[in-house]
Amino acid sequence: MPVERVETLVIGGGQAGLVMSHRLKQRGQSHLVLERHRIAERWRSERWDGLKFQFPNWSVQLPEFSFPHTEPNAFASTSAIVDFIDAYAAFVAPPIRCGVEATRLRRRDGASGFIVETTDGAIEAQNVVVATGPYQRAQIPDLLRDDAIFQVHASRYKNPEQLPPGAVLVAGAGASGAQIAEELHCAGRRVFLSVGRHTRLPRRYRGRDLIWWLSELGIDQTTTEQRGPSRLLPVISGAYGGHTIDFRRFAACGMTLLGRLKAARDGVLEIAPDLAESLANGDVVYATFLNMVDAHVQLHGLDFPDEPTARAQLPNPPCVDAPLSRLDLGAENIHAVIWATGYGVDFGWIDVPVLDAHGEPVHRNGITDIPGLYFLGLQWLARMKSSFLSGVGDDAAVLADHIAGRG
Repeated sequence: MPVERVETLVIGGGQAGLVMSHRLKQRGQSHLVLERHRIAERWRSERWDGLKFQFPNWSVQLPEFSFPHTEPNAFASTSAIVDFIDAYAAFVAPPIRCGVEATRLRRRDGASGFIVETTDGAIEAQNVVVATGPYQRAQIPDLLRDDAIFQVHASRYKNPEQLPPGAVLVAGAGASGAQIAEELHCAGRRVFLSVGRHTRLPRRYRGRDLIWWLSELGIDQTTTEQRGPSRLLPVISGAYGGHTIDFRRFAACGMTLLGRLKAARDGVLEIAPDLAESLANGDVVYATFLNMVDAHVQLHGLDFPDEPTARAQLPNPPCVDAPLSRLDLGAENIHAVIWATGYGVDFGWIDVPVLDAHGEPVHRNGITDIPGLYFLGLQWLARMKSSFLSGVGDDAAVLADHIAGRG
């Protein structure tokens, strides 16, 4: 059976793959996009029912294609984002095959280019762009082995009714964990929230949304080299109209905050004594950001109102001053655990020496040392904005220029 040949193969049909196709089309580059399921599959099947996008409507866009809305400062539902990506796919009209999964990527024997083995046969390509995104493998600690406890990763959580009656432990206080914990609390559940290191920033400050300020201050253009050791992105939420995540307020409303989960035995969890430190670190980041905004407003003489209440801090709740060191799930009537513990990449199918010891691709702004092999859509691919829906277009343009320059 003859091997199919294409100039550039894009693997992944989410927003990154679609934008890559758009940029290649603009440069007259022949290509094919493969998607293992449906366009924007993870948006369709790995988001919970009540999720609100973390970016205000006015900021949501893809290249040459803005998000339609009537309320610029509102936050879109998952279904609205899926509709937007579907509409963008119709706008781009990419050469795409859905339901075809790449199972192995290897170099051609004795020649330049690659062979991609798929569930629909092999494809030969001079260039390959891996655009499968950063949310490939749900990370769940091998901590709690108890079949009597309902456990689900945030990517498989749907709504409070999915869980058995009783209290809920949410492990992880990033954007997903914070929003899910708040949803469960509003549904009348008793919630325990495990909080680790985080980047706490205001939803709005001095009359502007955080996303506006990140652009105004140039923070969203922070490069990978400038970011330092942390890859943490802001803990922000678009739920309930969008408001600043304040874990002390969560506690004041009835949630019980915990430190990191360390170990488990016989239904009892051991809790690290780091809750106060994590909250204090979040406070430092928050205050530093407010200071940056204030200095910018003063330097440029901007007419933005002062907001002294943004610096008001609730006192530490009892669960912070006297933190739990152990959590007995049975005694607390906890029958469900939601692991909001993030994701890892899964590039085990890439049979090319381009991954480091942790399985992460080695690249610079998405360009690898292997001629013709690229990555797109990863967090901090080139800069902070790389992980934003509106940021992938710039990264894709760089890759498309590089591909066109290869001849």
